[in-house]
Amino acid sequence: MCQVLGVQHSGYYAWLLHPESPRAIEDRRLLVLIKQSWLESGCVYGYRKIYDDLRELGETCGKGRVERITHQSGIQAQVGYRKPKGFKGGAPSVVAPNHLERQFDVQRPNAAWVTDITMVRTYEGWLYLAVVLDLFSRQVIGWSMQSRMEADLVVRALLMAVWRRQPKSEVLVHSDQGSQYTGYDWQDFLKSHNLVSSMSRRGNCHDNAVAESFFQLLKRERIKRRIYPNRQAARADIFDYIEMFYNRQRKHGYNGMLSPVEYEKRYFMKLASV
Repeated sequence: MCQVLGVQHSGYYAWLLHPESPRAIEDRRLLVLIKQSWLESGCVYGYRKIYDDLRELGETCGKGRVERITHQSGIQAQVGYRKPKGFKGGAPSVVAPNHLERQFDVQRPNAAWVTDITMVRTYEGWLYLAVVLDLFSRQVIGWSMQSRMEADLVVRALLMAVWRRQPKSEVLVHSDQGSQYTGYDWQDFLKSHNLVSSMSRRGNCHDNAVAESFFQLLKRERIKRRIYPNRQAARADIFDYIEMFYNRQRKHGYNGMLSPVEYEKRYFMKLASV
């Protein structure tokens, strides 16, 4: 039997004496789901968010068990950005105050925009997506997709927003403190287009909850834990979701079950009738 299975006699008999327990078997099954959640987060989720993912899948394991398995497997949350060896740290280039202060209910278009970046998995590598949303209607008014996460990614998304909206007065633009937003390219663009920078507090995702919520919808309703064959396929599908479905068709609870485009259309019709 051992020769057929290709294992050592000692190992085979040790397994007979100490077979794997049901708990260990269940841990191995959970580890597969845990790794999947961690990879799909871009290797940034810790055990708490992974636990939430498992609960959404219908798993009934406890948070402590997820913490133990992730710790034993070397899975941990990524906080901030990886720094090269020898890097001593230092303040970001430009950090703006949190002018928005979670005031997500906005009464008119082009008063406050929010922006953020997410990652989408493809077999060709990561695709980085930057979006700009108008808080008034939750419409995605600017977006950009690239294979590298650089300052140009977020500037292109904001450039699309400015070109589309042509704001006549000052606009508040809220972001996190990622390096793409604290760099001088971003800040110079804001100043030259009458845009005012606002930034979340360091490590506080709730300060930019509307942008985070959009990414959750995108991943739940379209990406659905899939891996695209290449970046071009991902770009095409994400474009379709944003421009053809989310902006024009998807009913939004914040908008009284109207799509973002329809919500703004009715706002301007009402304004014209006054």
